[in-house]
Amino acid sequence: MSDTMFEKIWDQHLVAEPSGQPPLLYIDLHLVHEVTSPQAFEGLRIKGRKVHRPELTISTVDHNIPTDNTRSEEIKDPIARQQVETLRKNCRDFGITLYDVDNAAQGIVHVIGPEQGYTQPGMTIVCGDSHTSTHGAFGALAFGIGTSEVEHVLATQTLRQNKPKTMQINFINDLPDGIAAKDMILATIGQIGTAGGTGHVIEYTGEAIKSLDMEGRMTICNMSIEAGARAGMIAPDETTFNWMKGKKFVPSGTVFERLTEKWSELKSDDGCEYDSIIEIDCSKLEPYVSWGTNPGQVSKISDRVPFPDDYEDEVDRDSTSRALEYMGLKSGTRMDDIKVDRVFIGSCTNARLQDLRDAAKIIEGKKVSKNVRAQIMPGSTLTKFQAEKEGIDSIFIQAGFEWRNSGCSMCLGMNPDILLPGERCASTSNRNFEGRQGKGGRTHLVSPAMAAAAAVEGHFVDVRKW
Repeated sequence: MSDTMFEKIWDQHLVAEPSGQPPLLYIDLHLVHEVTSPQAFEGLRIKGRKVHRPELTISTVDHNIPTDNTRSEEIKDPIARQQVETLRKNCRDFGITLYDVDNAAQGIVHVIGPEQGYTQPGMTIVCGDSHTSTHGAFGALAFGIGTSEVEHVLATQTLRQNKPKTMQINFINDLPDGIAAKDMILATIGQIGTAGGTGHVIEYTGEAIKSLDMEGRMTICNMSIEAGARAGMIAPDETTFNWMKGKKFVPSGTVFERLTEKWSELKSDDGCEYDSIIEIDCSKLEPYVSWGTNPGQVSKISDRVPFPDDYEDEVDRDSTSRALEYMGLKSGTRMDDIKVDRVFIGSCTNARLQDLRDAAKIIEGKKVSKNVRAQIMPGSTLTKFQAEKEGIDSIFIQAGFEWRNSGCSMCLGMNPDILLPGERCASTSNRNFEGRQGKGGRTHLVSPAMAAAAAVEGHFVDVRKW
């Protein structure tokens, strides 16, 4: 029988299939942050339970912490402060490893997992955060869970989960020069919609996927959630193994060699069947810019802001009208005529070292527009240190960017880094719904290179011609 990669990992972790209940899966790695965990830990206390496998749980502070130099001081916002302090206490009480702000390995949870080598092919990985799908780039089954499920995993190292369907998204033809992974996933969501992957685990395939570095693959899998999917996955290969080699918690020597042989077998079998198959033609891809209030409302940089009447479906026409009103955009406006007030390079989607390198290539020797406030928040402290070692920080600082510390930052407006009402931002983040980056803020999703170019010009440009 031929199986997909998802089915292989699912079957390897299936503990039980009780009648009338969702199957029970064993969980290899549990990631924890300060926002979705307090109630879960309190549930353990109330019931007198311990964390079953504390060595398989790691935690970090990332959502609430400031990214300026006040991060080691008392957090001003009382709710944010309480959440961070509560996580610290919970980790002490239950014996869980915490990457706090003073730890060199601190960072966004979906950055430090792979960076430290916790994330490995064939694993089941969960976190109380939807963008856990990021880790699927390594050939892992990784997905977000709710707070009650966080408690269940802490207590049992297992999770009840209905088996999703499978979807293959196959990228055909070669990837054109100047097209980033962010463009690939925005194009995909634009094609299938924000509900196109609902109920499915997506496996991304094709030579264009194989050509991506690990940072690009993580970007793709990260935004699977924005397509409605339960998770995203990419088969591990030599690119995966070379990236993992030498990471702190990845075995070395002959053990690593044996593991790579095992991991290589995870790929989907020839002749396996998917519940759905989608094709994306890479030859038609351009840099993409979102214009609306969901990631499916995107256009090529060469296009114009759509008219509501461009859509046949009444729901689409209505959502387009409301999105344009919120975004303060006029139908027919060229995408490269849209001006920006802010630029944010960061988030678990695009704040890894290669993302920063890509943006630095664009910005080097240039200056940020006097009308733009541009900020860059590395995804982890180690990423920040390495970027500084390579001189990347100097490139950004000399251009007029603010070089900040690691954290989720402006991605979700849950900390001091927020947009003001009406401000328009070129963002490397993953979500652009109303108020996502601050009440009344207007978010346009783009790649790091596109964000960097917008910072210089003060409006969106086609980086292929710039």
